[in-house]
Amino acid sequence: MPAVTVQDPLTLPRIAEPDPAVSAERPVVSLTTAPSGFEGEGFPVRRAFAGVDLAALDPFVHMDQMGEVEYGPGEARGTAWHPHRGFETATYIIDGVFQHRDSTGGGGLITNGDTQWMTAGAGILHIERPPDELVATGGLFHGIQLWVNLPSNEKWVPPRYQDLAGDHATLLTSPDGGAVVRVIAGEVAGHQGPGITHTPIAFVHATVSPGARLSLPWRPDFNALVYVLAGQGTVGPDAHPFGMGQLAVMGPGDFIGLAAGKSQETRSPNLDVLVLGGRPIGEPVAWYGPFVMNTKDELRQAFEDYQSGRLGQVPADDVQR
Repeated sequence: MPAVTVQDPLTLPRIAEPDPAVSAERPVVSLTTAPSGFEGEGFPVRRAFAGVDLAALDPFVHMDQMGEVEYGPGEARGTAWHPHRGFETATYIIDGVFQHRDSTGGGGLITNGDTQWMTAGAGILHIERPPDELVATGGLFHGIQLWVNLPSNEKWVPPRYQDLAGDHATLLTSPDGGAVVRVIAGEVAGHQGPGITHTPIAFVHATVSPGARLSLPWRPDFNALVYVLAGQGTVGPDAHPFGMGQLAVMGPGDFIGLAAGKSQETRSPNLDVLVLGGRPIGEPVAWYGPFVMNTKDELRQAFEDYQSGRLGQVPADDVQR
């Protein structure tokens, strides 16, 4: 971990240190630990947002850390065909391979730093599963699936699929080269990531070397969440300790400060975090299963539309699989 990196971070554009005279560091509002569970046909996940109020997450709804797991032959699992409406999904594969297909014809293999963005919008069917080769041989698998809400006036946009290769991410570093920052979507420190989203967000994967610190400029009108993928360190002006599987919800301010502990485990030699933020939508959320709408009536309509086949059809060549 991770697949996308550089030999010498000092060759990357550097993020300027914030001026403390005019910039405020975001404080930690809450710190939670993700419980473990299973998704789809039985692959292990950590429910990253469990126990956090939706208002603090807005515009995000749900996030699973999938793995990190070393599958044996025949053990790899995915999901069956299922519907979505009313939001966007981002599947970011850090290690391993996942295969995506949907009812609009979108899809492909996602592997080692790739990201797949799917706008469910008015409705879509899709499936995510390991390819047959990974099922046969086993291997390492680790990824993230994030759900990004859509405002009411965009919940009915046509479905869309984006396949972003890992080497398309924008790479930055801290002034001393102690951190590698991958901007996957949105704009950070004047640098734009490749992902295109209906809801304005920023999505960053940062790797911080032992003992190093990262000060990450963050739009004041965005919320801010920091989730630890691996390693341990501190976050915020009061240096709250946090580690793998923990989520820090940050308060208002101009930048996010975090530091990696000087000592890390051998299997996780650095502090790896996801930093997420977006412009809050501020609308009612009616969420049940695979649908994220504004009202219960819209949820009922979504289930009726799915049952009547109005959210799409499973491709004929996949029905018997």
